[in-house]
Amino acid sequence: MSFRGLEGKVAVVTGAASGIGAACAIRLAEEGVAVLIADIDDRGSREVADAIIAQGFRAEAVHLDVSSADDWADLAKRVQADHARLDILHSNAFLEIKAPVHELERADWDRQLAVSLTGTYLGVQAFAQMLVASQGAIVLTSSVHALLGFAGRPAYAAAKGGLVALGRQLAVEYAPAVRVNTVLPGSIMTPAWDPQTEEEMAAHAAGILVARLGRAEEVAAAVAFLASSEASYITGTTLVVDGGLSAFKGL
Repeated sequence: MSFRGLEGKVAVVTGAASGIGAACAIRLAEEGVAVLIADIDDRGSREVADAIIAQGFRAEAVHLDVSSADDWADLAKRVQADHARLDILHSNAFLEIKAPVHELERADWDRQLAVSLTGTYLGVQAFAQMLVASQGAIVLTSSVHALLGFAGRPAYAAAKGGLVALGRQLAVEYAPAVRVNTVLPGSIMTPAWDPQTEEEMAAHAAGILVARLGRAEEVAAAVAFLASSEASYITGTTLVVDGGLSAFKGL
């Protein structure tokens, strides 16, 4: 399935070296978008970009620490020089350090918010003018952690909850020129699940209405839709992609 209005666009996808970000970059490229694969993992970014190019689509790997204003400024200059436009900003980078508040070091709290929340602020700040000029779209990746509490993840939950509020605010700030929406993935099979045993994953899946973990490609489909002209009347809202996890309370 293809979505209208994506062919010929230019996108920056952060946290795109693996997992959901990589799947979103691949899906956008398949839709005809020239995608910049932005991540601190240079090797992973190159592998994703090479895989996209091998399929005959357009992609390039770029180094980006989303918590660095200087990195964002450099990326904006590069996009302006190479493409003279940006149509889609998909802010997807995250960092999760598990510890309850009384055990979480201040530096770890600050770092998680810097990557997962402040990185979005810096990205929009760097590209706001280009996005307004192109009548573009911003898609943020939050999480069901914005809706539900999970033990040992206070900074991650705070950042993801903040992204939901920030997404609404950005939609107000840049309307009507730029649409801004937020996806809230649930339990998605990414490298973050690698340490889990099959039994642990099966137990988790039992609390999901569709009785399985999600695929990164399923989140990518939601992101591509929100970035496309088929979502032209959708802004300032959230789309939960969690298989019904947040709708279900077990006995």
